[in-house]
Amino acid sequence: MAFDSGKILLGMADDHKIFRDGLRAAFRDKDFLQVVWEVEDGKDLMHKLAVKIPDVLLMDVRIPNTDGIQAIARVRKEYPDLRIVVLTMYDEPQLVNRMMEMGANAFLTKMADPEEICQAILTCVREDFYFNDLVNQAVLLKLQRKCKVSRPAVNVVRFTEKELRILQLIADDKTTEEIAETVFLSPRTIETIRQQMKQKAGVKTIAGLVMYATRHKILE
Repeated sequence: MAFDSGKILLGMADDHKIFRDGLRAAFRDKDFLQVVWEVEDGKDLMHKLAVKIPDVLLMDVRIPNTDGIQAIARVRKEYPDLRIVVLTMYDEPQLVNRMMEMGANAFLTKMADPEEICQAILTCVREDFYFNDLVNQAVLLKLQRKCKVSRPAVNVVRFTEKELRILQLIADDKTTEEIAETVFLSPRTIETIRQQMKQKAGVKTIAGLVMYATRHKILE
């Protein structure tokens, strides 16, 4: 992804001005970050996106004049390349999973350290997703619950040995570059294989792919 003036452009959607001001202050010494606009409600959010698309959108799941789930779904549909980092006071596992499934690239609480927020932004830009303990625990809890519910037999996707190796490295939180170096392939080839695996499994995101592989005991 190319950045204007070599910076990662940020949009902020949050109805708490104090929190927005705090983020701006935290980003002040980050030369690679630039906040290009901020909004307080859902209507202004879609208007701002139509005028200027940032690289990363920082948004709360509950802002006036919109529903968080619907907002993320709409943004993801209309701006598929936009990275969405959820920043909220809520940490319920069901909400975390729902937001990630609808297209969020990262989920953090507003209690997160500013350095972690910066790290989430960078990771989402470079690797699409940022998985922290909150997301990992929510995904694991969902899988544990699903394992307790009997389901009819389904045809499980068969991955090649190379795909399985790459899938395990993805689950181990390795970056594209690290995976490429481990399996002696180019980063572009790794990205292609990731897309092929998502198509095989019938999922849209890497989080969905890892959940699929874990649910069907494809991964250790």
